[in-house]
Amino acid sequence: MTMLNSDRANTRGRLAGMRRRRENGDPVADFIARGLPVVPAAAPSSTGPGCSCTRVGCPAPGAHPLSRSWRKEASADPDQLARWRARLPDTNYATPTGRTHDVLEVPAAAGARALDTLLAAKEPVGPVATTATGDRYLFFTTARPGGGDDADEWWACDLDARPEISETSGLRWHTRGSYVLLPPARAMNGRTARWVHDPHAELPDPLRILGTLADACEAGAG
Repeated sequence: MTMLNSDRANTRGRLAGMRRRRENGDPVADFIARGLPVVPAAAPSSTGPGCSCTRVGCPAPGAHPLSRSWRKEASADPDQLARWRARLPDTNYATPTGRTHDVLEVPAAAGARALDTLLAAKEPVGPVATTATGDRYLFFTTARPGGGDDADEWWACDLDARPEISETSGLRWHTRGSYVLLPPARAMNGRTARWVHDPHAELPDPLRILGTLADACEAGAG
């Protein structure tokens, strides 16, 4: 009897989640409809404090793919998304970068400044989101040439994503070997990632906006 009540409660929770997505739009489904892959990611635990991965000492609570094989498992198949949601109703979603798209990440103040500059200049601007923590902006772009898995002329993102090796303060380029969380991802501090510019916009060439982002970061550092 207890198990039946538990099953019914889980079913009601999934149905409620589906209704909320229909009412508020479905950013993750819209994202994969563009052919851009996603993969389940950790979230704040629904059963207690900490990360939903339940790993003791998790280095990135609520902000990492759930599977170690996330690069291979990422999918833009809506049926796969439905299966993930049935099995993992309270998860966040991440998108791997470097193959179908890249992401330029900057501090929130610099991102807001750069977005205003790009829009005023009528430069191409793709989808732009805040991170779940609210302190960074994510500019989605096309994948840079040579960013695919078979390219040798570009280093992996675990090198160029580190601010300390960059000449531009706070600018990170997520490409091969990296990922970002998608809205409406939830952070451990209770905040939620959100889109701040059209999530359906065409992806621009990263080099078209890189200079503006770098200038905004330098202005903030100064």
